[in-house]
Amino acid sequence: MWFLASLTGSFLVALPALFSIVNPLGGALIYSQVTGDRPAAERHALAWRVALYSGVVMLVSLWAGATIMSFFGVSMEALRIAGGLVVATRAWQMLSQPQQNEDFKQEQASSVAGDASDVAFFPLTVPFTTGPGTISVAIALSASGPAGGVPLLQYFVGASAAALAVAVSVGLAYASADRVVELLGPARARLMTRLSAFLLLCIGVQILLTGAHDALLGVLAVRPG
Repeated sequence: MWFLASLTGSFLVALPALFSIVNPLGGALIYSQVTGDRPAAERHALAWRVALYSGVVMLVSLWAGATIMSFFGVSMEALRIAGGLVVATRAWQMLSQPQQNEDFKQEQASSVAGDASDVAFFPLTVPFTTGPGTISVAIALSASGPAGGVPLLQYFVGASAAALAVAVSVGLAYASADRVVELLGPARARLMTRLSAFLLLCIGVQILLTGAHDALLGVLAVRPG
């Protein structure tokens, strides 16, 4: 029972963080615009190809990000503090400047000439769907896991399930982009972006506080006397 509770806990931590930064519903509005001249079948297939690549990007960042940073001598405490700062800063930009964020994403995705295989990874996956912000969040989540052993494995399994769930939501939202546009519209999508950005801001601050707490404990532990 405790195993399932641990998996659920890590899933519930990672899911809102990744979903907020990826924002599949908001991305679907732009996806509908930049792929509007393509046949429906091609847009549907392209959407699921982008979802597959997005899942791979998130999983690689989640599983290898912290390890790569540690290889370069970056401590977990420093990684958590830096990751929390990056996530919180990105969330603040999304919260305070939603229109500029949408305009920037549309500019990223505007070069979609060519066939579906050419544009599925770049620019529709990277940087449009899972750009530097998403990679930073995944690395920060990677650094937020337990020290090791079975709890660490449980954490990564739960977080990976969250990444896959977000990837599936990308495929569903992009494949149904026209319906998403009719259902939400720009105003509701912007409101949803702000709500998810606030949640992401809270998660970034929590990651930062965890890193600062661990760093402070390390400093106190080595103080003489």
